Amino acid sequence: MRGTAHGTAPVPLSVLDLVTVGAGRTAGDALRTSARLAGLAESRGFHRYWVAEHHSMPGVASTSPAVILANLAAHTTSIRLGSGGVMLPNHAPLVIAEQFGTLEALAPGRIDLGLGRAPGTDGATAAALRRADGLREGADDFPRQLAELVRFLDDDFPEGHPYARIHAVPGPVQATSPGGVQSPHRPPVWLLGSSGFSAQLAGALGLPFAFAHHFSARNTVPALELYRDSFKPSAVLDRPYALIGVQAFAAEDEKEARRQVLTGALAMLRLRTGRPGLVPTPEEAEAYPFSPMEREFADSWLADVEFGTPDTVRKGLDALVERTGADELMLTSNAHGPQARLRSYELIADVYGLPTASA
Repeated sequence: MRGTAHGTAPVPLSVLDLVTVGAGRTAGDALRTSARLAGLAESRGFHRYWVAEHHSMPGVASTSPAVILANLAAHTTSIRLGSGGVMLPNHAPLVIAEQFGTLEALAPGRIDLGLGRAPGTDGATAAALRRADGLREGADDFPRQLAELVRFLDDDFPEGHPYARIHAVPGPVQATSPGGVQSPHRPPVWLLGSSGFSAQLAGALGLPFAFAHHFSARNTVPALELYRDSFKPSAVLDRPYALIGVQAFAAEDEKEARRQVLTGALAMLRLRTGRPGLVPTPEEAEAYPFSPMEREFADSWLADVEFGTPDTVRKGLDALVERTGADELMLTSNAHGPQARLRSYELIADVYGLPTASA
C-alpha cells in the first residue's frame, strides 16, 4: 500500500485522471489518452493511477471507474490502479464488491478501492442515480454502507445476518468451495474526502486517507490533522497514511503553462455557474471575456494549481509536502490537449529524476 519515492521526489508520486474531454474531441479520444497516460506513468515510476467517478459533465468521461480500470489493466502490468473514487452512496455495496473483485482477478495485487460519500455530480443527477428523492440519507448512511461493503469484500457476515449466505464473486468464498483456489489479495479500501467527516472516519477505522486538495485546498491541513489525531492502528495500517490530490502542470516556459491551465479554470468556472461543457481550447480560454467576478474566480482557482516550468512545479510540490506532511502526492491536470498533458507528466518525471522508460 505504501509507495516508494523515486529520484529526488520527497514522496511517491501518483496520477489522478479525470478523463477530460476537450472541445473538438470525443470521449473515445479521452479514454485512449488515459491508456497512453497510464502507460507513461508506469514506465516513469509513478506509484498508482486512479480515476474518479463523475456524472452529467460533458467534459469528464469518467462515469464508470470499474470499466475504465479494466481497460487500463489491459494496458499496464505493474502500476497500481484504482478509484479516486467510487461514490459509494450511488451504488449497492455488493455491486462495488463484485466489480472490484473482478478487477482484482484481472490485475492481482494492483487494485485500490477509493470511496467517497459525495454524489460526484449535481443533486438532480444524484437522485436519478440513486432512484431516491433524498440525498442526505445517502451521505449520512455512508458508515453503514462502508461496513457492509467491507463485509462483502471479506465474505465475513456473521451467522444470522440477512446477507450471511450472499457472496461477492470473485471473492473469498471461492477459496472455501471444494477444489477452490482464490487470490490472496483483496483491494485495500481508502476513504476520500474534501472535509473533516471522511478524515475522522478513516482515522477511526485505521484506513488510508486521500484528501482532495485540488479543489478544497483551504481544508487540507485541518483535515489531515484531524485524520492523524483520530487515527487508531488497525490490521490495515500501523500508522497514518495520507495522500493528497494536487493540480500540477509543467511546460517548457511559464507563459505556455499558464495558457494551458487557463483552460481548466474556464471549464471549472462554467461548471460552477451551471454551464458545464467540454474543456475549451487554449485559444478559446485566452479570448474569453472574463468579467471582474469571473476573473477573480479564475485567479483564485489558479492559485491552488502548481504550474510553470518544471523547476517551478517541483518547488511548489516540495513546499506542499513540507506544509502538509503528505505521504504521497497524486497529480492531476485538466489541460485541453492530450500531448500537453502527457508532456507535463514527462517533464515532472524528468525534473525529479524518475526512472526512464528504458531503465
